Amino acid sequence: MTIKAIIFDLDGTLIDSMSLWRQVDSDFLSARGLTVPQDLFDHLPAGNSFIQTAQYFKDRFALNESCEEIMQIWTDMVGEHYSQKIMLKDGVKDLLNDLQKIGLRIGLATSNSYQLAKASLTHNKVWHFFESCATGDQQLMGKPHPDIFLASARELGVEPAECVAIEDTLHGVIAAKNAGMHTLAIYDADSIPEHERIKELADAFCMDYLDIRCELRKLRVNV
Repeated sequence: MTIKAIIFDLDGTLIDSMSLWRQVDSDFLSARGLTVPQDLFDHLPAGNSFIQTAQYFKDRFALNESCEEIMQIWTDMVGEHYSQKIMLKDGVKDLLNDLQKIGLRIGLATSNSYQLAKASLTHNKVWHFFESCATGDQQLMGKPHPDIFLASARELGVEPAECVAIEDTLHGVIAAKNAGMHTLAIYDADSIPEHERIKELADAFCMDYLDIRCELRKLRVNV
């Protein structure tokens, strides 16, 4: 296997942000006199992109706001966190620097919006490493569909089989595998209920970025 690119998910993979979105769900619905149902995302029909999740909320809760308005509300709710507070997971910046040094292409494939992805990665001084950025506010089917990963690979000019995808969620792992990429799963506490299934599907399950480095070395990526 010749690896030419590494494509990262964002939330829960590069940055510690998943708990923030749980709070957003609660605050957003509470402001409209609604409670968070236990099966909130059990029936998400098409994918979990930013656009598709907004449409799902609008339909399920009969909201008056348009999808665009819902996405903007969510962006406003978390904007300060992404631009000033949310930090990278340990080891991310060093790995990105080493990948760039050995000439591997680096891409992003996130269900989040371009605005929030850029804000967070700029705040953490790593935005410049990413040569492609496929996001959930583009007209792409969301994870677990492979479209976001495939779009990132196309922008990098590489074949999916030449990519390693790094993900933390079950839907993300499924999306990357559906794209035909070698898939490394990384631990995130928010995904604990899915860990057994993630371990079954991913090519390897890693507790941290030291483990990620070990798995990349097995693929002859010298980091």
